[in-house]
Amino acid sequence: MWKLGKITAKTHIGDYGQIVDSFVLLLKDTCCEEVKMTNGTDFILEKNYNDLTGKVNAKGVTEISICETEEGTEVELILDPFVYRYDFKVTGTIAGTEVSFTRADVDKVWIKDMDQFVAYEENGVHYRMYEPECMGKRPLVLFLHGGGECGEDNELQLTGTLGALRLVERWSDMYIMAPQAPSGNLGMQEMFEVMKKRGNPFSADMGITPFSLKGERGWNRDYVAKVTDIIRKMISDGKVDENRVYLIGMSMGGGGVLQTISVAPDLFAAAVPICPSMNGESYANLLHLPKVPVWITSAYMDHQHSRHAFILNACNKLWQEGRTDVKFTLYTQEELAKYGIGTTEGLTSQELDAENHNSWILALHNENGILDWMISHQKNKEKC
Repeated sequence: MWKLGKITAKTHIGDYGQIVDSFVLLLKDTCCEEVKMTNGTDFILEKNYNDLTGKVNAKGVTEISICETEEGTEVELILDPFVYRYDFKVTGTIAGTEVSFTRADVDKVWIKDMDQFVAYEENGVHYRMYEPECMGKRPLVLFLHGGGECGEDNELQLTGTLGALRLVERWSDMYIMAPQAPSGNLGMQEMFEVMKKRGNPFSADMGITPFSLKGERGWNRDYVAKVTDIIRKMISDGKVDENRVYLIGMSMGGGGVLQTISVAPDLFAAAVPICPSMNGESYANLLHLPKVPVWITSAYMDHQHSRHAFILNACNKLWQEGRTDVKFTLYTQEELAKYGIGTTEGLTSQELDAENHNSWILALHNENGILDWMISHQKNKEKC
């Protein structure tokens, strides 16, 4: 007879965020000869969704691997990968004994390539940094996450969505900095309730500045100033090329991009705000955008229906002022569908809006050459 020990989830960060590839179950007081399996038909998975909205189930366990370790027998359930954020359930039989576990029962989560980032805490800023193995000054890309990844665990900003880990795959010779915005002691749902009391949380009401107050959840001016101070120190230490500092962020982080440019306009060579939140603060920041090239992008429609009208209004003002360094692109329904966005059958209009909001997937895959455009810019290029 055996007893179940630790359960480990092996995951990676994919287009839809954190994806689980397998579960490793440690069985104590047994040996591999007692555990004989050839496939995963003895296991049933529930809520193992592989789409953005949580409607389509993955295939389940596709293979089983068994090995003996010093701690006991490890049974690895190899999966048709699915999105890890849902409250899934796994039920099955091992060596005649039933086993059942949920997301809450997982003891350890292993995340592929997380060890590439070093965790830091400096002057109240929690951040992770990828540091290239290169001599001399290197470019730096600052990545700002969205509203769901705020906190103080210094991890969620890498795992909540596709983001900084993807940038390392593309630019292994650059610094990739991923700070975590403060939570303001509020969870995402709690903050959402605060925003609802102020009005429609998805509106772009110009009198509302939901993330601007010092200490409140998100990319407030005080916090992003501390983030830029860290970069300035890296420049003064000879680590970072002062002419090649870039900025990219999505959703709340897209608004954070505009906020950060406003706070430190001299620091950045170019920036990409993806589906940036539009409110009284971010709209004003865009209307009065400093001389930093930006390429704004979003889906043709998402859950903040007035987002594009305010972006276009601000861009029109900038274009009339001769700002040829400002670009604005809306991804079409067909372009989004290439990445599985909006293709699940039976989506309500609200669910479709929520899926479309994931337009950062396209930007981080360099659709229309947007990432190439960003890093093609250098400050003071004539002096380089």
